[in-house]
This record gives sequence, C-alpha cells and structure tokens, in this order.
Amino acid sequence: MSSQVSSPEKKSKQIVYYSELCERFKKSLQNALISGEITEIKKEFDEIMSTSNGALETKSSLDQAFREFLIFELSEDVEKVMKCIILSVAAVREDMAAMTIPVVLLGDIFEAVTLDKCEKIFKVVEDLVNTWKEDIFFTACKNNILRICNDLLRRLSRAQNTVFCGRILLFLAKFFPFSERSGLNVISEFNLDNLTEYEADGMESDELLNDTVEEIPVKIDYNLYKKFWSLQDYFRFPNQCYNLEKWKVFSNHAVTLLGAFSSFKLEEPRLGIARKVEDDEDLMDISLNEEKISENFFAKFLTNPKLLALQLSDSNFRRTVLLQFLILFQYLQSTVKFKTEAFALNAAQQEFVKETENKVYKLIEETPPQGKEFSKTVHHMLKREEMWNNWKNEGCKEFKKPDTTEEVEKPQLKRRKPLGDCLREANKQGKFFMGTESLTKLWNLCPDNLNACKSEDRNFLPSLDSYFEAPKEKNDPAYEWRALRLLARQSPHFFNLTNGTAYKISDYIENVKKKLQKEKADAKIDANANATNSVEAVEAIEEAPELSELMQTENDNEGDDPLVVKDDINTHKTSTATKENIEDISKKIGKDWKKLAKKLGYKPDEVEFFESENTENIAGQCKAMLSNWFDDDDDASLDNLAYILEGLELVSASEFIKAIIEPAVKVVEE
Repeated sequence: MSSQVSSPEKKSKQIVYYSELCERFKKSLQNALISGEITEIKKEFDEIMSTSNGALETKSSLDQAFREFLIFELSEDVEKVMKCIILSVAAVREDMAAMTIPVVLLGDIFEAVTLDKCEKIFKVVEDLVNTWKEDIFFTACKNNILRICNDLLRRLSRAQNTVFCGRILLFLAKFFPFSERSGLNVISEFNLDNLTEYEADGMESDELLNDTVEEIPVKIDYNLYKKFWSLQDYFRFPNQCYNLEKWKVFSNHAVTLLGAFSSFKLEEPRLGIARKVEDDEDLMDISLNEEKISENFFAKFLTNPKLLALQLSDSNFRRTVLLQFLILFQYLQSTVKFKTEAFALNAAQQEFVKETENKVYKLIEETPPQGKEFSKTVHHMLKREEMWNNWKNEGCKEFKKPDTTEEVEKPQLKRRKPLGDCLREANKQGKFFMGTESLTKLWNLCPDNLNACKSEDRNFLPSLDSYFEAPKEKNDPAYEWRALRLLARQSPHFFNLTNGTAYKISDYIENVKKKLQKEKADAKIDANANATNSVEAVEAIEEAPELSELMQTENDNEGDDPLVVKDDINTHKTSTATKENIEDISKKIGKDWKKLAKKLGYKPDEVEFFESENTENIAGQCKAMLSNWFDDDDDASLDNLAYILEGLELVSASEFIKAIIEPAVKVVEE
C-alpha cells in the first residue's frame, strides 16, 4: 500500500522539479534575448547539469522552456521570435538541446500566429537555409521542414498570397538537393483536380457578349466563349489529345481561338478598352498607378461570360493562354518515360502541331509589350524544360559538381559488376551469362545450341554441281583439295575403290565429275519416262551422244564401285509454324502464356500490350504473342518452342508441338 502511495508522490515531485528547471531556463532565455548571445543559457545549463541526474532531463527541460517561452511570451513580437529561433540553433550546436527543437519551435509559432506574421517570421527560415542543410540538422529536420512548408501552402491562397507561396517554393528548391525525389513529379502525373468551371448552359449560341465594348472587332458570342474555356480541359490533361475524337474537338477550338487573336491585335500601349480618362487628370493618375500595380498582379481565371471581351484585350491574359498552347505542344511531341506506346501523334497531327506552334510564336511576338523579347524568353525556357524532361527519363541522376583536381580528371577504369549480380540479372531475362560480352551475345542467339548448329544459315558449303560447273584452273592444288573435301562430305563416290594402280587427283576428279553428270542424266531420263514410253526414252539417249558416252563410262567402271553409300547430307530443316499451328498451340498453353513471354524476352509493357489487344480471350493473347515471335525472331521455330516449353515444365504443350513436328520430319527424311 505504501508503494502505491509513493508512486504518485514521486511523479508529483518530478513535475515540480521539471517546472523549476523550466523557470530557471526561461530567465536565462530572457537575458539571452537582450544580449543576443548563448552565454547566459550555457552558464545555466552547466549549473543544472552539475546537480541533476543526467543530460537527458536537462535537455528536455531546456526544450520545454524554449517552447513555453516562445508561445506564451514572444508570439506577439516577431523580432524576438526570430531571435529565439537563432538562439535555439546555437543551443543545438552546443549540444544543449535536441536537434529538432528549432524546427519544432517554427511549427509551433506558425500555427499560433496570423498569415501576415508568418510571412515575416519565414524570413528567418530563408536566412538559415544553409544551416538546415548541415548534417547535424538535415537528416533530423528535413521532414519537419517539409511539413511546415506544406501546411503554410495549404493555408495560403495562390491568387492572393502569390509572393509568399513563391518564397516557400523557392526555399524548398534551395533546401532539398536535386536528387531528392519527394519534390519531383517523377511519373509525369497531371493535376486533374484543377477544373475550370464555366457557364456551359443557359445561353443562346448567337447571343453577343461584347455589347458594352465597341472597340473589339471580333464577334464574341456564346459559341466562342464555350470553345475558349473548354480548351482549359485539354491544357489540364493533355493525354486527351491522343484520342482522335477529342483531337478533332481540340484542333477545331484551337483554330477558332487563334483566329480570334489574329483578327484582334493589341496596340502598344493599351491601358484598357473601356477606359475613357483622357480628359480627367485624376482618373489618369489612378489608371497609371493601376498599371504599375498590374506588373506584379496575379489572378485566377474568371469565367464570367461578360468578362471575355476584356480578357481578350488583356496582353497578360493572352500571353498566358498562348503559353499554355506551347506547353501542351511540347508535351505531345516529347518522349516521356511513362507514356504508353498508344500515346503518339500521327503524321497529320504532327503537321498541325508544327504549323500551329509557329502561329502561336508569331502571335506572342505581336503581343505588347516587348513581344519579341518575351517570345525569345519563352523559347529558351521550353528548351530548358526539354533538358529537365530528359533528366527525368534517365532516372533523375544526382547532380555533382566536377572535381577540378588532376587526379579525378584522369580516366578511371570502369568498375565491373559482381558476378552474382550479372548472373541474377541474366537469369531474370531468361538468358545465360558467359563472362564476356561477345561470348554472352553468341551464347544467347538461340536457346537450343544443337538446333543453332544445324541451322541452314550456318551451312556455307557450296553444292557439288555448282562447284564443279564453275571454271577452275586445272591442276590447281587448292581447287583439288576443296573438291576432295566436298566429295568426302556430300558424295559416295569419294569412297569408291578403283582398279588403277595410281590415280592423279585431277584425273580422279574428272572421272567423278563424269559420274555425277551420268547420275544427273539418269535422273532426267527417269523423269521423262514417267510421261513418255520406253521408245521415246531410248531415242532421247541416242540423240544425246554425250549421255551415251557417260553411260558407257559408267558401265566400264562398274567393278570399281563395290560399295553403295547413301547421301549423308543433313536434310532436317527447322520447322516453321502455320497460323493453324499457332492457334492450336495457344489453346494448349492457355493461362501460362505470360510465363512463356517472359522466357522469350518480352518486357512487362509488351505483355500488357498483348493483353490490351485481346482483353477477354486468353488464347488470343497468347496467339498475338506467338505470332509476333515467329515474325520478328530469326530463331523462332516449332523445335525451339517445344524445347522452351519443356524447360518451363509445360509438358502437354511441348508434346503437342512434337506431335506436329514428327510427321513433317518423316516427310523430309523420305
């Protein structure tokens, strides 16, 4: 029972103790604000450390003193708030406070004061940007700083607090390195919530909207109003332009709007259409002051139909719309990593974009003030955007300043990847890694090495007929050597015994040539005999004395040919697939076709394309993939497909293909 009582008493004593420490630190903070130095706080900290139980409770007490002192005593004095933040930074450097305490103080004060004071206090955040980037603060504070800035942006109005919003964004750009991906739109997403609402119904198409503005030569009716504001939806989501139906609407509206801009050119200077203040000096002074203010004025689009006439006559508004066209055209023509293959312009669309882009640049040059200079600036900025786009396509590589030392300038050897990483990467792609680039490429040309060796593309030997018919110099040793090798490989006559005691190689080759001609003549006679009677065949022989001579020579040498050897030429050809074969095989493979596609080397986006072509039929998806493989891959064959399926343990499909191949092989062998 006594222990239960003592525990609340102990907690109460601790609370009192911490409160006393906070009060002591508050007094030292008050003195430090007057002197502007951390000395008073350091002295108090050391005294408390000598009597306290440890540094943790002392630091916690100082942190709490900073927070209470800032909120309850300094929230109304902006200058003292900024000094307090600087003192907290110094306390962190002296290891007297937590590393996050300066940012925690900023979060507390921004939540407690008005936006006007926030804008003044934010100056200390900007001034300390290099401090926040130090190692001691960056890792611990970066998330808190990002949260503070985002909270401020949510409270601010982009139209009314434009300058403050810009300051926050510039600070974030300075604070975070380029390699920080949290602030990048890496996958090129669009802000689809940015809708521009306008009056789409309730007006007649021929109702004039510029009755009160007599100086505009363009007929501004509801039709023009609707086309003008409907273009904002395409600027918000440019991918709509890849749809042919939406493209027709966009191109029609764009031509109409640019035509209106071309027919109504602004003059320089133009202070306002409805202003008639030439005779009133006071009103003239007011208008001039408004013109000076308008240089830094930003306003959200107002879509009231009655304002369209004034908007068309405003140079800043016109420039904004024309610049939107240029940004849209650049995106449509750019190569973006996360675009699908379907997002591509055809030839007619590309021609329209090119012509319209030239018109837009011309209109910008004609828009005062300083139209030509503004046009050059826009062109330069869009060129820079292309570089940023390429940087994002390459994976947002980190920017590093080049080292000027001589040692770094020396060429360095390229570091090789570990063997294990190379093997795993090759295995994911369904390939082999052989250690060198050339050997790896050679090994992966065909999954089945035996079939690759049997390929007809690797047979560089000429036939006997073509080799012997070509005129060659007699008794040429190179010719005779090649002829003997061809005979040994392609003809049984090389192995025939002869009765002669000695043969010259040239005579031997000549004799073999005559035998080959005899065999060719016999084959021709047999073909003719099928269509004619035996008498006609005999007459054909008598009319061809050279054939008779060859036959006689063959009969004379019959004893020299005791062996009859069949041709040993490899007649097996790599089997190809018909459309019917592909359709039947696709049904056999079924839902396992994605596993086969990965083995054949197709990438995930290509597999997604085959799925999109046949969303309801799995066999159709497999058929599209196999048809593409047989058309594009030189090594594609039924043999290779059966071998690959067997390796993937798709036995039934592999056996089905083998059943297709075997009858074809028998026909070739016969």
